[in-house]
Amino acid sequence: MNSISNLKVSDPKPPVTILYEDNHLLIVNKRVSDIVQGDRTGDVSLDRSLRNFIKERDGKPGEVFLGIPHRLDRPVSGVVIYAKTSKALSRVARMFKEKEVEKIYHAIVEKPPRHDAGVLEHYLTRNTRQNKSYVHSQEVTGSKFARLSYRVLAASDHYHLLEISLETGRHHQIRAQLAAIGSVIKGDRKYGAKRTNKNGGISLHARRVSFIHPVRKEPVEVVAPYPRMDIFPVFKVPEQ
Repeated sequence: MNSISNLKVSDPKPPVTILYEDNHLLIVNKRVSDIVQGDRTGDVSLDRSLRNFIKERDGKPGEVFLGIPHRLDRPVSGVVIYAKTSKALSRVARMFKEKEVEKIYHAIVEKPPRHDAGVLEHYLTRNTRQNKSYVHSQEVTGSKFARLSYRVLAASDHYHLLEISLETGRHHQIRAQLAAIGSVIKGDRKYGAKRTNKNGGISLHARRVSFIHPVRKEPVEVVAPYPRMDIFPVFKVPEQ
């Protein structure tokens, strides 16, 4: 069961919506443009904002620990897990590595896949200078295997909503693999979209994570509401 701290009227406001919190984990709903961890841009990162929030809310005298076991691209929204203890960080990082965390994404595309459901398997190479991944049908030098499954959840007059289960965690994997089959994510100019989104992001949302709590050993499932500044709500998909 999700547990969210009860904030008093006088308590500071969190920089993003908190979806789950206990002594070990902090799970939030990242907004488009938030940076999960500080980078070379020098922009204020989400982890730093959350550390400052926890320090003020809880009256902590020293530096607040907040570990980062996984990341989302800056133009992507949705569920991000932070660890509040080193023990939780090492355990959750291992769980991601061993594929013990189920990660479900929702994406809006203009052109649907040929089939309503399926599996995509490719090999990806990463160009760090371009910050872009390239798709190959077979293994090439420096490539990494990428696999995901998808299904079409809903459709409107111009767009289609896909649900994606990510089985490997490669750089820009969902973006690159969907573009490779002609289903470019709405707003994703880097991978072939004709126009940007008004909010500056892309229509890819980390919708749900589920896992066994690394300390309590209880099932945890967290669903992130859609960003308002996108057309996700048009499809009227239930929160659970």
